Amino acid sequence: MPFLPVEPSTPRPQLRVGLSPLYRTVNLGEQLGLNHLYVKDDGQNPTASLKDRASVIAVMKAVEEKMTTIACSSTGNAASSLAGNAAAMGLKTFIFVPGRAPQGKVAQLLIFGANVISVQGSYSDAFQLSAEAIERWGWYNRNAAINPYLMEGKKTVSLEIAEQLAWDAPDWVVVSVGDGCIISGVWKGFQDLYRVGWIDKLPKLLGVQAAGCSPLADAILEDRAWRPAEENTIADSIAVGVPRNAEKALRAVRESKGTMVTVSDEEILSAMRLLGRTSGIFGEPAGVTGLAGLKTLVERGVIGSDERVVVIVTGNGLKDVKNAITAAGEPIKVEPSMDQLVAELKKRQLP
Repeated sequence: MPFLPVEPSTPRPQLRVGLSPLYRTVNLGEQLGLNHLYVKDDGQNPTASLKDRASVIAVMKAVEEKMTTIACSSTGNAASSLAGNAAAMGLKTFIFVPGRAPQGKVAQLLIFGANVISVQGSYSDAFQLSAEAIERWGWYNRNAAINPYLMEGKKTVSLEIAEQLAWDAPDWVVVSVGDGCIISGVWKGFQDLYRVGWIDKLPKLLGVQAAGCSPLADAILEDRAWRPAEENTIADSIAVGVPRNAEKALRAVRESKGTMVTVSDEEILSAMRLLGRTSGIFGEPAGVTGLAGLKTLVERGVIGSDERVVVIVTGNGLKDVKNAITAAGEPIKVEPSMDQLVAELKKRQLP
């Protein structure tokens, strides 16, 4: 049974997508009180986010259909992943992003030669305009709400996690949630492996959203249908007030017997520092939101110390340097003077 919906004759991607490392993070585990903690660093994909997994499949399907232009709306990471993977395969791109998209991600788009449309509104506004433009000009549609192949790409992160753990599935997989496509894909990947007998159990899913934009987490926690929410968080990649894969995401969490939780922006910034200082892994705000939620559930006793947990870091911190500096603080600034250096270090009780 093929695991991916790609024809054998389709040209293979030019960029290396996937095969990201799975680290046994002992120091981080000790800080959280977990004996078996792993971090899947998907910020090491070609354009520095997990979204490369979906975009490379979209690009290959566009090539199969003999399309020359591909488009999407995005809060940032899907956009840059599409632009990079399309450039490598010789396709043109039109990318619609909300005006708040971080400069690091916009810079990626422009370097990759994308036609970038900065929509001065919300992500929902950008999505709607992209849908109208795609319909008008007949471009290939990479939008997660429309294109079913994207989940197939995202599920590959689960295939890798299982292989890297010698086909012994973890107890929990933790992931940040925005549109809902990633967590849906994670679940589908483990389901596929379970159905063919490559793993003998399914993990629980912990989906984490920022408190400033938590339509899906609120639906789970309050046991109700989801409702649109404000987009008010520094975690731009998951600031999706109207998630386009909402039902799939909610079904995945419930079927896994998992749960969701919300975290504040302050907790997200703290998780950036914690991950970096214990593991040497640099995650963007949305990329570490899952870790912030994991910390909360361990403290509440929902996740036990001996359970095996995998946290997926979905994006690299260099995509949002502004918030990284907010999290980490400014450097120690001195004139080229040893006396001043000594004084400044003494003030900070260093070394």
